[in-house]
Amino acid sequence: MSRIPQGFIQDLLSRIDIVEVVGARVELKRAGKEYKGLSPFTNEKSPSFFVSPAKQMFFCFSSGKNGTAINFLMEFDRLNFVDAVEELARRAGVTVPREGGATTLVLDGPIDALAAAERFYRSQLRTHPPAIEYLKKRGLSGDTAKLFGIGFAPESWDALTRLFPDPEHALTAGLLIARDSGGAYDRFRNRVMFPIRDSRGRVIAFGGRTLGNDPAKYLNSPDTPLFRKGSNLFGLYEAKQSSKSELPYLMVVEGYMDVVMLAQHGIHNAVATLGTATTSAFMEAFKSTTRVVFCFDGDRAGRAAAWRALGQALPAIHEGRECRFMFLPEGHDPDTLVQEIGADAFRALVEKAMSLSDFLLGELTKQVNLGTRDGRARLVGLVRPYLGSMHEGALYTAIVDELERLTRLQRGDLNSLLAGREQAATSGRRAPAGRAEAPGARPIKRALQLLLEHPEMAQKVEHVGQLAAMPQPGIEILVEAIEFFHEHPDSKASQLLEMWRDTPKGAALNRIIGIEEQLDEAAIEKEFGDTIGHLRLKALRGRAQTLLNSARERELAPAETAELEQITRQLSDARLV
Repeated sequence: MSRIPQGFIQDLLSRIDIVEVVGARVELKRAGKEYKGLSPFTNEKSPSFFVSPAKQMFFCFSSGKNGTAINFLMEFDRLNFVDAVEELARRAGVTVPREGGATTLVLDGPIDALAAAERFYRSQLRTHPPAIEYLKKRGLSGDTAKLFGIGFAPESWDALTRLFPDPEHALTAGLLIARDSGGAYDRFRNRVMFPIRDSRGRVIAFGGRTLGNDPAKYLNSPDTPLFRKGSNLFGLYEAKQSSKSELPYLMVVEGYMDVVMLAQHGIHNAVATLGTATTSAFMEAFKSTTRVVFCFDGDRAGRAAAWRALGQALPAIHEGRECRFMFLPEGHDPDTLVQEIGADAFRALVEKAMSLSDFLLGELTKQVNLGTRDGRARLVGLVRPYLGSMHEGALYTAIVDELERLTRLQRGDLNSLLAGREQAATSGRRAPAGRAEAPGARPIKRALQLLLEHPEMAQKVEHVGQLAAMPQPGIEILVEAIEFFHEHPDSKASQLLEMWRDTPKGAALNRIIGIEEQLDEAAIEKEFGDTIGHLRLKALRGRAQTLLNSARERELAPAETAELEQITRQLSDARLV
């Protein structure tokens, strides 16, 4: 087995001009230091898509996508990571090397184990008639099974285990379970297997439907470094693959078979939650669309599930995003209903789905007597925590307007009753993504932003070790970025981002990176130097205080005394003692 060497990827990105790669697929026009055009991922009328030659990155503000030339090919051409690298290599006229010399490409241990498991399960499906018969009975075609990579896990404790002489990666991926006595055994047995994919199409987990009498009808992979049940959606990758532009809506259903059967009937924009969904799962959905429709059974259990989903989705909804609720006829789920009434009739039901405000207020008014003053006041108290978890905007205003009508209260009186909203919001919801910063984090963030504009400034940074000693979250990312650009003086921001692909550091970098700073080079260099100087002095003060605190409790070692004296001189030179 082999992998693409990281050094080759870095060299490849240095050979490629992202403007040429994107310009061959999107009409671009010069806009200052950048190029801009209409987003290839959404149906926008005003251009919000930018390509930065300096960073060798693209930024799409209408869809939220950004990244390197590799990311662009993966998104626009619907390629996986390996094929995108191959395409860029072909364009650059170079051959992709493989460490180890074999033809099988390994990107990561657990990822490779999951890919091997998918191939194994699919091969097993072809040789197990009971599993094929079950899928046929459910109405599933072979083409649909192939589209979603559906397979079968045999009724054996070690059928998959035998594929892995070293089970380490399969254990990490959640495919196997370790025995107390040593060794491992298969997690999934006698189950129809549904692969769960990430945004790049890689299998990161599985869901299995039992064909036996197992009390756990459905079993998901456990949480792993690659997979979080509450944050992933089954079928999201397939839904995005079905459209070259932004999806008109995503329908959230409860089961794997609902997703695949809707797709078989031409409704390709359904996804399923995996266990208990969290706000982050709906954040993922809203990256691909502005409209989410929840589809649940119309019985009591279905409405309870819808209510839980509403609570999780509220923080993800802000201006321009819409959330609706669709309840199915008794005795039906999406799988059976679409087979009975057909795709067109099913789509017509989707269009009639209930608005979020109607569902929210409709459910809460069932708990009060609106004919009494106390009942109307209680309704305000019931609504208040839900308003507290929302972003202010048109939807928030519409709910308050309807609440004013239902309670027959004057707006001033209603606002007085809602006065506790901010307190409820503070105690009951997370801060919006990107707003909450640890004290002292902003200079680090700013230094990173400026460094990504002009990586050559890393050559002028001295005393990196003093910065690294700061007990400040985020400083390690800045230090590693400085060291990377110091060791690779011709590199761009895209190469650092590629090196940190699929890591927490890469995610942090993605959150702060943007289009060009509207400052001249001298201003950027001065601000960067000032910011680094500020951080270094803060690190020196912190180290000096640590040594002084130690001196109050014990006698400092000679080396510590000399260090304290040196720091004191450095601070004195800066006139900051």
